[in-house]
Amino acid sequence: MSNVAGATANQPAPAGKYRWVVVWLLFAAMVINYVDRQAIGVLKPTLMTEFSWTEGDFANIIFWFQAAYAVSYLLWGRIVDRIGARWGFGIAFIIWQIAFIAHAGVRSLNQMIFARLALGIGEGGGFPAGIKAVTEWFPKKERAFAVGLFNAGTNIGAIVTPLIIPLIASVWLGTAEDPNWRMALIIVGAAGLIWVPVWFMVYKRPGEHKKVTPEELDYIAQDAPDPAHKIGWLKLLTVKETWAYALGKFLIDPIWWFFLFWLPGFLGTQYDLNLLTFGPPLIAIYLLSDVGSIGGGWLSSQFLKRGMSLNAARKLTMLICALAVVPVAFAGMASNVWTAVLIIGIATAAHQGFSANLYAMPGDVFPRSAVGSVVGIGGMIGGFGGMAMAKYAGYVLDKIGSYTPIFVVAASAYLIALFVIHLLSPRYEPAKV
Repeated sequence: MSNVAGATANQPAPAGKYRWVVVWLLFAAMVINYVDRQAIGVLKPTLMTEFSWTEGDFANIIFWFQAAYAVSYLLWGRIVDRIGARWGFGIAFIIWQIAFIAHAGVRSLNQMIFARLALGIGEGGGFPAGIKAVTEWFPKKERAFAVGLFNAGTNIGAIVTPLIIPLIASVWLGTAEDPNWRMALIIVGAAGLIWVPVWFMVYKRPGEHKKVTPEELDYIAQDAPDPAHKIGWLKLLTVKETWAYALGKFLIDPIWWFFLFWLPGFLGTQYDLNLLTFGPPLIAIYLLSDVGSIGGGWLSSQFLKRGMSLNAARKLTMLICALAVVPVAFAGMASNVWTAVLIIGIATAAHQGFSANLYAMPGDVFPRSAVGSVVGIGGMIGGFGGMAMAKYAGYVLDKIGSYTPIFVVAASAYLIALFVIHLLSPRYEPAKV
């Protein structure tokens, strides 16, 4: 990567814009990632009927997916730091896509758990590689916005899933009473593999790419150069900024997992919706999420342009998002489906805005050589939180039968997360590693 001593954080954006091509590739990968991930949530009512699963059984499926995701997230972070975003993302994508297609062959609870384990192993590489790619291609002042853009693909994936899975399974290949969900998964999974050759043809590091102009290369490299030495896991675990990021993930990731996997069931039991009718409410929720994902990154970038410090811009944006989640405590009491959709949609939008700024933290305060590892550590800790949420949600729904206790936990998680982040990194300074 080019290194220009005179470049500053105030350097204007150059004419070259190839770095945004990279963002759109990451965006497309996240769309596919979340179609693969959310399909089981959309199919939950169908699968629970066909296999006679309880809420506890479904919670166990989610639990083991989270376990594989958490451990692999950590490992992928280290792998990506060693082999780079190009190969790291490409290999992870192939693993998770093949695992998704394998879901079509399951015949029992244990087989579904095994398929989800394999999916979790592959998907654990998505965000460490994505954040690494953004760190390679963007200066600090643009990273939150770039992360917000590619992270918006998760919401598009969540929007697309309740459209295409029911359409293929219940309209094209089957009926609402007898959906052909197996063939739907095969078709969707095979289509997603098209992304792989495009990624390998397009992605390289900026300094190795012929389509990057010298001006854009200097703009990307405007931040101070990183130290040349490698930084080990054990060293990172002693740094408080690592734990600011990781504990933030531990507190907010489980809430997103709950929204992703349990919302179709909530809409079905609370408002008597089914595979074909809960699509529009889910689409509305995740459209709002997209606004939050892009808006959260955009807002902190605007604060920076107006002269705020990186510390103030990131944390003020996260505070606004955390406050917007609070009303979700009352979502379970909403008298009609569209009131619930509005409350939950604002909460999911706020989650994505909060998350875009939290994802920018490793690139903001750590050297590039450590970003993947820090993201991996945070993802693993977040995965552990997701495992706890899966068990908690399954227990509450089996024993109490109400979603309200879960929504109350969701309402408070983001303010607590921001408090922890500020406590451990009050000045948001470069980590002393």
